Amino acid sequence: MNWRSFFLGAALGVVGGYVTKEILIQKTNVSPEKVLEHVKRQFKQNEPISGSWIHMIAEPYEKQQINYQVYKGGISKNKNGTNEQFEFIADAQTGTLLDIRPL
Repeated sequence: MNWRSFFLGAALGVVGGYVTKEILIQKTNVSPEKVLEHVKRQFKQNEPISGSWIHMIAEPYEKQQINYQVYKGGISKNKNGTNEQFEFIADAQTGTLLDIRPL
């Protein structure tokens, strides 16, 4: 066996593995459960939450001419005896809140 060929093959394998890992990391979405936990933490700072939900499948969304893959969900809060509901939209790749609307 030629050592030069062996090391060349091993180096190409390492480089190929690293490139594949980087591509997969960039295209991977944050889990919807983690996004919901992040949103709940943000809402809990003001009042307690009485309920929450999130769609488990990311869907396309456009905001200010930028296209995103997003998770949509909702939060219910009990404020002074009245139930308030909010819909949220969060980026599926980063988990960042893009929009919150009262219902």
